[in-house]
Amino acid sequence: MTYDLTDLQLFLQVVDQGSITRGADRSHLSLASASARIKAMEKALGAPLLTRHRRGVVPSPAGWLLVAHAREVVRQIARMRSELSRYSDGLRSTLVISANTSATETLVSSVIVDFMADNPDIDLELEERPSHEIVAAVTDGRAELGIIADTVDSGRLERAVLRPDPLVVITRPGHPLAARAHVAFSECLGHPFVGFTEGNPLQEHLSGQTQPLGLRPRYRAHLPTTEAICNAVAVGVGIAVVPARAVVRWQRTYDLRVVDLTNSWAKRNLLLCSRRWSGLSEAAAALAARLKAHGAPAAAPDDGGAEGA
Repeated sequence: MTYDLTDLQLFLQVVDQGSITRGADRSHLSLASASARIKAMEKALGAPLLTRHRRGVVPSPAGWLLVAHAREVVRQIARMRSELSRYSDGLRSTLVISANTSATETLVSSVIVDFMADNPDIDLELEERPSHEIVAAVTDGRAELGIIADTVDSGRLERAVLRPDPLVVITRPGHPLAARAHVAFSECLGHPFVGFTEGNPLQEHLSGQTQPLGLRPRYRAHLPTTEAICNAVAVGVGIAVVPARAVVRWQRTYDLRVVDLTNSWAKRNLLLCSRRWSGLSEAAAALAARLKAHGAPAAAPDDGGAEGA
């Protein structure tokens, strides 16, 4: 029985997506090629790896065993590549970290700049993704470190709390919501919104909160940055939901009112996560220490278990 790395990565994507079609797309393979690879894996094993049903696929008992081994193999290969790259490019290493929108705007960028200035032999690749995709990337070994909101299930990843990261509503002065101390998201849906551009991780998160309500906000504009959104809100284009930390820097420039959201999904914390702290490369361990030190004074480690809604 021989499975190559492409087989294992494909299988993990299929399991994470619950669909061979979506797994093939994430693996940049055609559906026919992906299906053929899965069938060949099952034939080589002599047992089914996936159970098919109307809504997609789930691993069989043998499939779950393969998932555990495949994640470990992929993680080890990613670490091997990271550490060997030090010898292929003038003793340099490339560290991959995935972070959600709030982290990239309010925490990671400043820490990374200082970290890279202090460590000239380390290159860094920062990926901005939704929190649930970050969990999958770190679990699979495609990223050594991730920064997520605690509103998602982090599975078996080890975690450390970095700081609170609540979401708030921002309005212009004089808006009907401006005088409120707090508001439920459902009460905001009667007002026009300004949001982030399509594909932005925070925008995807907010879209997921409106679906259970059976309502859709009316977006007058989708803009690429928090600053652009703050500007639009300040001149009355609409209201917006943004991370509280992100809006603080722009309140000196734009006249804005900040209203707390009462929804549980808005009362978030930022978590730093990895498969195992003890298994981090030297570069990742150094950056993790820097991020933890830069976090909230009350930050405390939490070494395992699932969290989030």
